[in-house]
Amino acid sequence: MSVTAATSPSVGSFHLCRRSTRPAGLPRFRMTVRSTAVSVTPLVTKLRKECATPLPLLRHVADAMAADMRAGLAVDGGSDLKMILSYVDSLPTGNEKGLFYALDLGGTNFRVLRVQLGGKEERVIATEFDQVSIPKDLMFGTSEELFNFIASGLAKFAENEGNKFHLPAGTKREIGFTFSFPVKQTSVDSGILIKWTKGFSVSGTAGRDVVACLNEAMERLGLDMRVSALVNDTVGTLAGARYWDDDVMVAVILGTGTNACYVERVDAVPKLQNHASSSGSTIINTEWGAFSNGLPLTEFDRDMDAASINPGEQIFEKTISGMYLGEIVRRVLLKMAEADALFGDPILEKLSTPFALRTPDLCAMQQDTSDDLQDVGSILYNVAGVESNLSARKIVVEVCDTIVKRGGRLAGAGIVGILQKMEEDSKGVIFGKRTVVAMDGGLYENYPQYRTYLSEAVTELLGDDIAKNVVIEHSKDGSGIGAALLAAANSKYL
Repeated sequence: MSVTAATSPSVGSFHLCRRSTRPAGLPRFRMTVRSTAVSVTPLVTKLRKECATPLPLLRHVADAMAADMRAGLAVDGGSDLKMILSYVDSLPTGNEKGLFYALDLGGTNFRVLRVQLGGKEERVIATEFDQVSIPKDLMFGTSEELFNFIASGLAKFAENEGNKFHLPAGTKREIGFTFSFPVKQTSVDSGILIKWTKGFSVSGTAGRDVVACLNEAMERLGLDMRVSALVNDTVGTLAGARYWDDDVMVAVILGTGTNACYVERVDAVPKLQNHASSSGSTIINTEWGAFSNGLPLTEFDRDMDAASINPGEQIFEKTISGMYLGEIVRRVLLKMAEADALFGDPILEKLSTPFALRTPDLCAMQQDTSDDLQDVGSILYNVAGVESNLSARKIVVEVCDTIVKRGGRLAGAGIVGILQKMEEDSKGVIFGKRTVVAMDGGLYENYPQYRTYLSEAVTELLGDDIAKNVVIEHSKDGSGIGAALLAAANSKYL
């Protein structure tokens, strides 16, 4: 998938919540800012009302997600959801054996990984990985220059195989290529680049098969490897989790950006014509960040969207993902500061800076359990440049909670929408047995309140009896090894 904000490094990126401390010499904040609880209350009340996610609204979102999925599966362009065909029909089973590589290109670094697989008995025998920074000039250079650099890094990594790694005789090294830019997949090992995002502007690649670009670069270097699977990071996460658990049916990334994919029956995809699948199923990449039906939006969401690089697009992503939660809260606090003097009469230069307040800041403030909310005060001072009294800090925490609660609950409704669509097509196959949703991404991993709100929404929508069959499981960094596992599952030697 592609994360839509230009500054966003990757879908899964999201730094840990941090406890904020006052710099040396900074006095404890003076409680001189006037009490504002009365004047700000109407704004907080209005915000809570507009961001509310009662059960009927969540049901509508889940139903709309399922309906948009069907429309997107029927024909390209049928809904906001692209419902991209991954052509991944063979998922890892645990029987895979041999040496496989993964290459992950999704931002300003690329990562290479190798794994030695030992079949059902030994599973993952050994793994090694390395990360390489991409020079800035190559992000604006030619396709040949960029892929030469990547192939060179891959070659250096391959040269240093330790004695734990063994290539079976008569085979060549195979790669799972995670490419997290917009691609029109044409087969399991080919895909046409639609456009570069995330600050890349490489000439000569758009409209070309990115696997062919990499293969040509490897040939120029005399590197005897082949790509056997082209995947995006969400598909890789599903494959990585499925290797360990046969009940994994859905994967969701909630980090800087967001996306979801799931296992679909081939006969439930009208736009997938003349495609033979030995398993009868395939993975669909929903690109659910583009969903927009029935979401509870505020003036702050609309203003942020209007100021973005892609107005009117990726509305679900802008409502639930880590790139944007902090920015929505910043816009709310700025209005409260300007209209109601929430922080007295300070200079609002920092608070007026777009994206100055980040989602990890919200997370850190919500973890503050001290009586005077000192960490909240420190973050407001250091990040937003404002002093605050206890009343203002409590209001800030309430604003954070309101925006994060909406995001987590809407994400939960989206997950239920996917499960609902799958259940409707195969009665009892999803809700009648254990079904696992693999989650990855720093927002989900590091923000406990967000996790709780998501889980609560899923349970409310499904009811206790069905919800106990749905397991939402964290699959940390599964996409890297998942790509190598997909290379194994789609190997021409197995």
